[in-house]
Amino acid sequence: MKKLLTACLLSAAFGGFAASAMADDTQEALIHQGQEVATAADCQACHTAPEGGKPFAGGYEIHSPMGTIYTTNITPSKQFGIGSYTEEQFTRAVREGVRPDGANLYPAMPYTSYSHMSDADMHALYVYFQQGVKPVEQPNVETALPFPFNMRIAMAGWNMMYLDSTPFKPDPSKSEQWNRGAYLVNGAGHCDTCHTPRNLMMGSVTDQPLAGGMVGPWYAPNISSDPVSGIGNWSQAQLVEYLKTGRTAGKNQAAGGMAEAVQNSLQYMSDTDLNAIAFYLKNSTPVRDPRDTQAADTFGKPVNVEEGLRGAHPFNANKTIDNGAALFSGYCASCHQPDGSGSKNQAYPSLFNNTATGMGNASNLISAILYGVDRQVGDHHVLMPKFGVGSYVGQLDDQQIADISNYVLKNYGNAAIQVSAHDVAVLRAGGPVTLLAKLQPFMAPAMVAGVIILLVLIFWLGRKRKIKAA
Repeated sequence: MKKLLTACLLSAAFGGFAASAMADDTQEALIHQGQEVATAADCQACHTAPEGGKPFAGGYEIHSPMGTIYTTNITPSKQFGIGSYTEEQFTRAVREGVRPDGANLYPAMPYTSYSHMSDADMHALYVYFQQGVKPVEQPNVETALPFPFNMRIAMAGWNMMYLDSTPFKPDPSKSEQWNRGAYLVNGAGHCDTCHTPRNLMMGSVTDQPLAGGMVGPWYAPNISSDPVSGIGNWSQAQLVEYLKTGRTAGKNQAAGGMAEAVQNSLQYMSDTDLNAIAFYLKNSTPVRDPRDTQAADTFGKPVNVEEGLRGAHPFNANKTIDNGAALFSGYCASCHQPDGSGSKNQAYPSLFNNTATGMGNASNLISAILYGVDRQVGDHHVLMPKFGVGSYVGQLDDQQIADISNYVLKNYGNAAIQVSAHDVAVLRAGGPVTLLAKLQPFMAPAMVAGVIILLVLIFWLGRKRKIKAA
């Protein structure tokens, strides 16, 4: 406001030249603010296709339980992107999940969190995408979910049940840092979208905020302040380090969607905002899983795999890689060390004191083997090769991955967890299928049967009335 007032006064005094320069400065500041909002909202991660995709041009595949959803071009292209959107249309799409043509977006677009973003941030975001992003003339890949999930109108009913459009209101009883963290975690940063469990209808379970949930084949862990199930035993500094770099020794390392968030968003955020997120999480409502008896990062100890393998077979024997220990020795020990302690710089992390091996859900351990880890932070590139389809190291089958996982869990992690070949197959196929998705093949016949029953009932009531009238 002060800049604009100054610009008006200068315009009156100097014929508008200074006003024009000041307006340009204000516009540049607005674009910069919008870029920071887009970074915090992690727009690029989901709207940029991997392996050479152009920024914000869409084409990224989101594997939901209902089917594959393709993200759209959000560059200012008038033909394929959002270049013709008015600010009102843009705001409605981001906050309410409704396109200019009236069609509903799927909540893979986290508008349920973006709905809490401030008017100022929304305005800056619109200016940034219209003026700070280069248009890319790339057509969209159409999302074609199976019936009845392809009926976008059904999302209007879903929104009535699960979309909270209440603007974020600072809690006056909390500190400025807590409020900023709450705004980022539950609004622009949409941490709650992935880290809160979902119900049968894929709505957030609001009485278990940040308690963890499956996102495709990966598990977004409990990040509430609970010291056993969540991040309550992490220091604020450790949380900030993890958000900024994707790893904290003796705790965790980012993979899957979290690696993308670190790579495209979190590493570029200010230390002030990262500390606000960490502070909020440290002071969030603790949610305990009653099955958890100790913190996930406290499991395991060094165990040298080679000691149990020496002398087990003649030196010239074939086909000896036939169990979890031998598979671990052959495929994992060269990087994670024979005793599971990891490399000296922990680029290849220790497998004990590691949440991926200590959690009650082994999905991240399995998926790391299936899909690998690929994370770029600054000039530091972390790469663990995948052992699933297309591996250049060695393609392992479901039983082999289960055997490695069980060896790791027994020796370095939560020994109470057992992995089956079926568990691996489920994650290889994209993750658990919800009950709603399982019922999908029966929905069309059920709807047809329902219509027939309704027509028969109407016919019967009509005949009954005619008989009475006669």
